[in-house]
Amino acid sequence: MAIRGLNHFTVLTEDLEATRAFYIGILGFTEGPRPPLNFPGAWFYAGGEPVVHIVAGSRMPDDPAGAVDHMAFSATDLKGTMAKLKAKGVKFELRRQAGYGTWQIFFHDPNGAKLELDFAPDEPAPAGA
Repeated sequence: MAIRGLNHFTVLTEDLEATRAFYIGILGFTEGPRPPLNFPGAWFYAGGEPVVHIVAGSRMPDDPAGAVDHMAFSATDLKGTMAKLKAKGVKFELRRQAGYGTWQIFFHDPNGAKLELDFAPDEPAPAGA
C-alpha cells in the first residue's frame, strides 16, 4: 500500500443551508455531483476535486472536533481572504509559521469544524501583522 494523497474531509451538520452558504459563499468552493446516497448532504469541490463532503441530518457529536483537530487548505490572496472573513463576521486568527514563514489563518465553520488556510510566505504582510 502507498498513500498518494488526501481524498476528502467529511463534516457533519444539522444545518445544511448554513454550511452550504459558508463553504460556497465564504470559502469559494463549488458544489458538485454527489452519488445518490440515502442521507442528505453535499459535496464541495476545489480544483475539480470533491474535497469536503457534508453529511446532514445527523445529531452533532458533543465535541465536533473529535480526534481530528482541523483541516487545512492551500490558498492565495491573504489580504483579500482576511477582508472577506472580516466582512462576513468570521472570527479568525492569523499566524506566521516559524521556520517557513507560511501565513496561516485559523477559523471555524458553522458546525464547529476548525479550518486552516495556508498562504505562501512571499504574500505581502497584512496591515498590523
